[in-house]
Amino acid sequence: MKYSRLTKEQFEELHQEFINFLATQTITAEEWKDLKANKPEVAEQELDVFSDLIWQGVLSKVNYLEHISPQQMHLFHCAEKQMRLIALKIKNTEIDITTKEGYAWFQSNLMSDDVEMFTAVKEYSDDKGKDKFKLIQEGANITKGDLYNYFENLVGK
Repeated sequence: MKYSRLTKEQFEELHQEFINFLATQTITAEEWKDLKANKPEVAEQELDVFSDLIWQGVLSKVNYLEHISPQQMHLFHCAEKQMRLIALKIKNTEIDITTKEGYAWFQSNLMSDDVEMFTAVKEYSDDKGKDKFKLIQEGANITKGDLYNYFENLVGK
């Protein structure tokens, strides 16, 4: 398995897609019930293959990732050949930007000495999907890139 197995909730959400996947494997509903009951290891393999297919599809479309913690914000642009990072660090440990109040402070004090901003560029490894997946496993969320683009415009000026 290349990525990780989808959760029960994700499988429920993708129920129809999973049925279609089984159909492409020429596995009927009756055969699926039989596999689960009598060959659970084969059923597990099918779940893993389906999970990897879903992850590959999702990851191929990911352009932006965000990871926000109490004192740091990491904004990633997953470009074609490399990943670009804009990182912001809050020096004041009393501030928690994951709260409404902390984020409001952050917005008001963005250009102060209490906020450090860094940028970096990193080439992908030989597997771009795994690079993105690792960030997601570490807590990053897939986004449309609004925050990244806002800060990119700020940094560019």
